[in-house]
Amino acid sequence: MIPFWLGLALSSLLAYPIFLLLLRLNSRQKVSEFAPETHQAKQGTPTMGGLIFVIPFALLVPFLGPLVEPKSPLGYMGTPLMGTLLREYRFEAWGPALLLFLLFAVIGFVDDFVVPRLMPGKRGLGWKQKLAMQILVAIAYTLLIKHGGLQAVCDVFIILACANAYNFADGLDGLATSVGLLLIPGLIIVNLACHRHAFPTLLMLLAGCMLPFAYLNAPKAKVFMGDVGSLAVGALVGAAITPPVATWPPTLMFPAGLCILALVLAAELLPVPIQILWVKTFKRRLFPFTPIHHAFEKAGWPETRVVALFALAQFVCTMGCITLLQPTLDHWILDYGRMWM
Repeated sequence: MIPFWLGLALSSLLAYPIFLLLLRLNSRQKVSEFAPETHQAKQGTPTMGGLIFVIPFALLVPFLGPLVEPKSPLGYMGTPLMGTLLREYRFEAWGPALLLFLLFAVIGFVDDFVVPRLMPGKRGLGWKQKLAMQILVAIAYTLLIKHGGLQAVCDVFIILACANAYNFADGLDGLATSVGLLLIPGLIIVNLACHRHAFPTLLMLLAGCMLPFAYLNAPKAKVFMGDVGSLAVGALVGAAITPPVATWPPTLMFPAGLCILALVLAAELLPVPIQILWVKTFKRRLFPFTPIHHAFEKAGWPETRVVALFALAQFVCTMGCITLLQPTLDHWILDYGRMWM
């Protein structure tokens, strides 16, 4: 749990200065004309609040590098100090994930801040430009981790899907943060089951870094996450939820657990392209509104109730995933967890 507390401490120290910086930069949300009427009151709320956790995460990951790749089986035993002494500092253990996180944050920054400043009247990048940039970064990530063939194609597809699904989820006060924080325990279990040692540490760190932002983003939100945060977190989630097939436990419960864990993100993502295709084909809507959380608002649900529903759904999905994976977890996971206590 050391990475969690380090992330929480640094993010708490930086949260208010970053918030003041966003106010000084006049980084304000421009609500889409297609958003529900109730969202027009949010016009002008500071955005790019994702920097509150992106910056401390990026600063701390290199210092945690020595703790994320085992050098010896003995590293799972004994005290944190013993684990540290028996681990080696390997960039390839944590570097590609950090670069993926940061480069997707850069894409979000261009979308949130650069384009609106350089092209007044535009809310951000066009979807084709944004998607092309995401594809290039995701391909670069697969090259860094030396994945090829079908595995690389799956990595790119799932990273793009998770990044954009999480980006869609950043549409209600507290929705993206609650879903993200409830995803993380399941992602940690998934990676421990596959003996991927870097991601549990990175995910614990991210959870700690996100909590101060979650406080500021709770209804009524003082700041929005923006693409700079949602694309970065979504990309890291995509990388964490796609362990190499060769590392999967030999049971059908594992892919079933992955599917259950990602159900809420799938619910956010899939209706959007389906709606577009349906409108182009039949000239009418299939869903009252997309992303799907807005459909609940359109039906008269208050925003807080919609957020609670999605958070509870993600909690159930995470618990379902953990339940399915429990029989596949090796005994060393307990030692790994004990090392951080």
